[in-house]
Amino acid sequence: MPSTDTLNTVDKVLQVNLDSWRYGTFAEIGAGQEVVRWFFRAGGAAGTIAKSISAYDMKVSDSIYGECSRYVCRERLESMLEYEQNLNIERLDASRGDTTAFFSFADTVSARNYHGTSECHGWLGIRFQANPKDECSEILIHVRMLDKMNARQQDALVSWV
Repeated sequence: MPSTDTLNTVDKVLQVNLDSWRYGTFAEIGAGQEVVRWFFRAGGAAGTIAKSISAYDMKVSDSIYGECSRYVCRERLESMLEYEQNLNIERLDASRGDTTAFFSFADTVSARNYHGTSECHGWLGIRFQANPKDECSEILIHVRMLDKMNARQQDALVSWV
């Protein structure tokens, strides 16, 4: 396979999907729902995705991740990552923890709304084990969405993969 410098998004995602060591959850709120779609679209997602959840409604989000003052904020992202990664380890460690490095990807994003009045930004993050049984590491990213079109903002979210 060519170096990752020349791969398009689908090729990069497929490489992740075919990596038997990686297995986890995608939890997305708002416009961030586009990321997991690419993993399904690329093929081989059953080898990567234990669960995909979209908690678009605020009350549903609060019931899963706890209440917070804002939905597109670092606090919400961190609660999503912690909750989902803890579930992965709790549910899957006994059956596959010796051979699997678990991850949780989460994002909470506000893209351009129909009226063009929303603040377009988001928080994306991943909590992951580098190797099976390792302590978790974490990467958090805050993004500002400068595109004027909602669809282009959503596509931009996946381009960093």
